[in-house]
Amino acid sequence: MPVRIPDDSDFSSFKDQCLSTDGWNSRYNKNGVTVWCREEDSSSVQKIKMRIMCKDVTAETLYDVLHDTCYRKKWDTNMIDTYDIGRLTVNADVGYYSWKCPTPLKDRDFVTMRSWLPLGNDYMIINYSVKHPQHPPKKDYVRAVSLLTGYLIQSNSSTSSTLYYLTQVDPRGSLPKWVVNRVSQFVAPKAMRKIYKASLKYPEWKRKHNPTLKPWIYPEQNTLPSVSLADLTLQRADSLENIDESGVREEKAQPSDDEET
Repeated sequence: MPVRIPDDSDFSSFKDQCLSTDGWNSRYNKNGVTVWCREEDSSSVQKIKMRIMCKDVTAETLYDVLHDTCYRKKWDTNMIDTYDIGRLTVNADVGYYSWKCPTPLKDRDFVTMRSWLPLGNDYMIINYSVKHPQHPPKKDYVRAVSLLTGYLIQSNSSTSSTLYYLTQVDPRGSLPKWVVNRVSQFVAPKAMRKIYKASLKYPEWKRKHNPTLKPWIYPEQNTLPSVSLADLTLQRADSLENIDESGVREEKAQPSDDEET
């Protein structure tokens, strides 16, 4: 299927989903972080939505943190690797991301098309999975599929903001129930707090690391090679390996950095 770059209506729909409460069930609400889940009638893959209030962090700083791949390597301990593949337009690109799954599951990776839009006091970044001929599935990973993933950042004042994260990902495998529970109760809340803590430290870090380099704001700074839409196709889940990990038992280990009650 052909790939389409999101337009204003796609961003508007994404924002509505982030702010809507209809059909969403609260799974976690503690220390300023809320996690909701939603079952989709047309899909076996549920949506997860998170929100965190970010005191002393501006919307602009959050937006920079979520774009800055160099800084992400400092705070995203679930990440194995990430890199940009190429640019499509001034506000759309293609990239690679791999992340560690809870032991003993196999690690997952993605190739996604990402698009972003600052709009008034709102900032949005959304992505979905695509196929790129030079970046096929890798032997040591399960290629997962992002049906829709993104961030909505809303400015509350000159010194505070709210971050929403919404994701619907097909992990390409039958996962055991303990994994789903761990994601909503531990991994997701911890990830949101990591972004918040990283954002508090970002201004000082950025002052020492190419402070004027922000290609997500200044497209003339973007040095990525161009990618043609014609080279991309929509990544369909049914074309990928589907593994059964439903019988995998949870390993009892020391709480990792991605877990917090």
